[in-house]
Amino acid sequence: MFDVNQIAVIGTGYVGLVSGACLSEFGLKVVCMDVDESKINCLKRGIIPIYEPGLEEIVVRNEKSGRLSFTTDIGEAVEHATVVFIAVGTPPQEDGSADLKYVLEAARSIAKCMNGYKIIVDKSTVPVGTGRKVKAVIREVLRERGVDYDFDVVSNPEFLREGSAVNDFMHPDRIVIGTQSNKARKTMRSVYRVLYINNHPFVFTNVETAEVIKYASNAFLATKITFINEIANLCEAVGANVQQVSNAIGLDKRIGKYFLHAGPGYGGSCFPKDTKALVNTGKEFGVEMSLIDSVINANDLHKLKMVDKITAALGDVEGKTIAVLGLSFKPETDDVREAPSSTIVHELHRRGAHIRAYDPAAMENAARFAFSDLPIAYAQDEYDCVAGAHAVVLVTEWNQFRSLDLEQMKSTMAAPYFFDFRNIYERRDVEEKGFAYFGVGR
Repeated sequence: MFDVNQIAVIGTGYVGLVSGACLSEFGLKVVCMDVDESKINCLKRGIIPIYEPGLEEIVVRNEKSGRLSFTTDIGEAVEHATVVFIAVGTPPQEDGSADLKYVLEAARSIAKCMNGYKIIVDKSTVPVGTGRKVKAVIREVLRERGVDYDFDVVSNPEFLREGSAVNDFMHPDRIVIGTQSNKARKTMRSVYRVLYINNHPFVFTNVETAEVIKYASNAFLATKITFINEIANLCEAVGANVQQVSNAIGLDKRIGKYFLHAGPGYGGSCFPKDTKALVNTGKEFGVEMSLIDSVINANDLHKLKMVDKITAALGDVEGKTIAVLGLSFKPETDDVREAPSSTIVHELHRRGAHIRAYDPAAMENAARFAFSDLPIAYAQDEYDCVAGAHAVVLVTEWNQFRSLDLEQMKSTMAAPYFFDFRNIYERRDVEEKGFAYFGVGR
């Protein structure tokens, strides 16, 4: 077994920073590297570039102890490390496939700095075959250098949920390690020794299987969400209650209760990107992924149905002010990528509505990325947001939105329409305050 007291993590985005910080919390010495000098300078000062509960405390504590450090010098990160994690972005290309440019650039840079045996770990979400590509790039660079260092490439996909990533890393459902090298398998078990001795499940596979596991997991969860949203549409049509339906079917252990909450559709940095990439991978290998393709299309349509629901109730949204509560794709994160709010807000604006919005954490990202092209009025809080609005649309179920003062809201609104797209209120309670209430599937 090799000394794994020092780990290198290439990339300090969401996955890289959480993984590096948590590994240092396990007692390992971790060097996180990124080409973004401003980000590294912020991290050295204890400034965290992402919103993730519990992460800042771990970063500050371990940096102070000397177990966690940050650099822009990849040579510094790789030279003394046996295990090097690649945790860079794999953004979608126009055809839906994952762009591996940053992964392969990282592999090339690692190979230029190799000074002995290394285990290169694909932590980024990558399609099947990426491990082989990383191995080929490293071999090519080593050949160009005229050296012949031994190395292994491992697939170690992440299963971190934004908003609970620290807990997910510390208490995982499983740790998947894809390699056919006994040396790499033993070393990776040592990296995760804390989890191994605490009896968290380890799944050892070959590289290709590990790569499929990640995409298959996210595609299945996206399918569950889309399934219950389609059932919600049926419930509305026939007068049934989707929450009671989901509770009942979730009691079946073969189905399970998780990801069966009707809402405005899935979003975020993973499900939309990974389902599209899986369909594209199927095309590449001549395998039709018709179910996943249908899930993608159904989810896109479901987001637009939310706008149709608003328009049908108000008669017309042109010239009316709509208050949107929640912009991030889920609570406890500032991530607005592919968020349902993006589709809903853009479509409402296209139909002539004026938008006021509030989110506890995501307004800066929303203004910079999701809605940089729209004249959104950003509010100071939820009550400032609804003042003068003809309707309030609750899109993200932040805890502070669960106990709204409905009487105060109604007294400042131009019209009493309440669209609860997360079903966190009871119809009777809202209607008693004088609102017209609209949920999802009930």
